[in-house]
Amino acid sequence: MRVVLQRVKSAAVIVKEREVASIKVGFLLLVGIAKDDTEKQLEDMAKKISKFRVIEDARGKMNLDILSSGGEILSVSQFTLVGITNEGNRPGFSSAASGDEALSMWKQFNENLRRKKITVKEGVFGEHMDVSFINDGPVTFVLDFSAGQRLADGCDGKTS
Repeated sequence: MRVVLQRVKSAAVIVKEREVASIKVGFLLLVGIAKDDTEKQLEDMAKKISKFRVIEDARGKMNLDILSSGGEILSVSQFTLVGITNEGNRPGFSSAASGDEALSMWKQFNENLRRKKITVKEGVFGEHMDVSFINDGPVTFVLDFSAGQRLADGCDGKTS
């Protein structure tokens, strides 16, 4: 599982010239699901993101998590994030989960975030989407959670 997390001032998804989801302040998540990802990884990633303190406090220090800041999440499924790019000039997607499996896991991941009392809006799975956003900072992180690995801080939400 790979997630690109962008701290945003606003973000929106448009499908066929119609806005289907938007947020103001919060996180835009681009979510790639690999075929060997597990429910435990979905839970751990949601926990990590819910406690990830990258929103500025009153002193301008990245010290707040998404819930304490009042922010929202816009989650967009993006299979290209798990593409294989280290060989040749054309990416391969054999590591990506199948459509049905990826949809189910992405929905479960979003529900895991919602269970943490975070407002989560969604793009449209499998559709061509126009995603617009204003990156705040810019602040962007790649959270890579491959099978059998743990996130760098052990997913305990602790930061110094």
